[in-house]
Amino acid sequence: MKFKKTAVEQFFTPYSIGDFNITQDEKRLLFSSNMNGKVNIYAMDLPHTYPYQFSVKDESASFIQPAPDNSYVLAGFDKDGNENHKIYAIPPQGGMPEQLIEADVDDKFMFTKLSKDGTKVYYTSSKGNASYLNSYVYDTGTEEEVLLHEGEGGPTHLVDVSQNEENSVYLTAFANTHMIGFIKTEEGTEYLTPDAEKVHTVSSISFVKDDEAWFVTNYDSEYSYLAKYDLTTKSFEKVLDFERESLVLMKYNRHTNMMYLITQKGVVQKLYYYDLNHDQLEPIIAPVTIFDRLVTTRSGALYIKGTSATVPVNIFKYEDETWEQLTKNKVLGVTPKDMVEPETITYKSFDGLEIEALLFRAKEDRANGYTVFWPHGGPQYNESKSFRAMFQMFLNRGYNVFCPNFRGSTGYGAEFVKMVEGDWGHGPRLDNVKGIEWLFQEGISSPEKLFLVGGSYGGYMALLLHGRHPEYFKAVVDIFGVSNLFTFYESVPEHWKPMMKRWVGDPVEDEERFRTDSPVTYLDTMTRPMLVIQGAHDPRVVKEESDQIVEKLRSAGRDVEYIVLDDEGHGFSKKENEILVYEAMLEFLEKHQ
Repeated sequence: MKFKKTAVEQFFTPYSIGDFNITQDEKRLLFSSNMNGKVNIYAMDLPHTYPYQFSVKDESASFIQPAPDNSYVLAGFDKDGNENHKIYAIPPQGGMPEQLIEADVDDKFMFTKLSKDGTKVYYTSSKGNASYLNSYVYDTGTEEEVLLHEGEGGPTHLVDVSQNEENSVYLTAFANTHMIGFIKTEEGTEYLTPDAEKVHTVSSISFVKDDEAWFVTNYDSEYSYLAKYDLTTKSFEKVLDFERESLVLMKYNRHTNMMYLITQKGVVQKLYYYDLNHDQLEPIIAPVTIFDRLVTTRSGALYIKGTSATVPVNIFKYEDETWEQLTKNKVLGVTPKDMVEPETITYKSFDGLEIEALLFRAKEDRANGYTVFWPHGGPQYNESKSFRAMFQMFLNRGYNVFCPNFRGSTGYGAEFVKMVEGDWGHGPRLDNVKGIEWLFQEGISSPEKLFLVGGSYGGYMALLLHGRHPEYFKAVVDIFGVSNLFTFYESVPEHWKPMMKRWVGDPVEDEERFRTDSPVTYLDTMTRPMLVIQGAHDPRVVKEESDQIVEKLRSAGRDVEYIVLDDEGHGFSKKENEILVYEAMLEFLEKHQ
């Protein structure tokens, strides 16, 4: 029989997979997903892989943590994407989540861990200290909450607690590129790195012993590596580094004394295991190229959530050098070979800086001659070889997709990431312009056939490029993008504000640059048709950022379509909203071909 070609609607079918976890006996896998249209927690009773609904909340879960004895499950839920997560408890066989700790509606909770016996919950919260955060321990028996640490100087998170529960380790963030770690003991505080004043990062900290913390850092290095701090000798030591690869995540299994490490180089990641018993490092060949979360177990098995450019996010199990795919998330009726793998290309920017980019070319039998230019969000983020239904949807309709990793992107060393700090609209903008000109020079696109689409920082860049270089584009899609640096600076969540001066700049000291780099400055030249999409409860880029640009452009008689999602925040968690947005984007692009 002959069937019609793949329909674009099929790319709406992959469901989301958020956080996941495994019970200690490895008999149950728990994960958050929008399989029923809204995000809830699902379970699979292993080794069976049939998922069933475990809890009903219709909200995204920031974490999932089963109790050691399986007597309850903890999870974090917010409300319509406002990111004010609270800690909830769910009965052992599933059911309705009940809020564990009373809090005001605006308080945020960030879970750290459970004690070995499951009677104590460790977490960080904004209550009482919205700017710098406080850390607490809650006793599930007595329902008593004890303050462990008051944050100061920058947002401070509790990261881990030693097995004997005598020592705790914290991260203080002064910027995305300046995060220090310290251990708090009964005797005082010890910094993990030799000089906390020096700009560097510490992340992914874990107690390997009660007096020894291992972590990821780029202290005195361009690329992050594995290090440890010994409380007894008060010594810092580099353990492992990787040539021109940045270590981005470390997961320790205390039952086997093994570590699993994820490194990043440009648009791809690699997975390694490090055997501490024999000081042996070996790569693991994985079925995906990007890893989002690792979970280890008593048996020594490794569970990962991962994805590739043509493989939607799924959960896999690795044991005895064999991979097993546990979830079956896929595009309906489409195999990876029917989708498009990207090419990795490089080009020189205005100042000679080398920029790496991903180029997805539509298949010849579908190509329509148009290209979508996608500046990624973050901005200290990276467009990698991971699955985006939106990209494959565009490709299915015949559009090429081009994604530059402009200055400020991760995966290219510490100095490259810092280049966007205090320079949101000059260097990164010109990196994007050079990418556009490369597309023109290579004959891949032209101003009459180039669409500009971006979200978050990418939405900001889409607005700025539209205002300053309108002659390069046919039409523009802005998804919750910053339109005014002055109002954005004041509107971000409280615990972001201590980092804003280094990240974006100061609205008084840098007034001229704020004005130059704010898209609203260029309303007169924003002449191309626009589609603007915004979540009503977005705490990162608030609705007023989109409201003001839409109102001003409409007042000037411009063609602007505006979609506000009343039950979303900084993203699309609900399937009906995701479909609505994708269909609107396709219709908008087709209308302006």
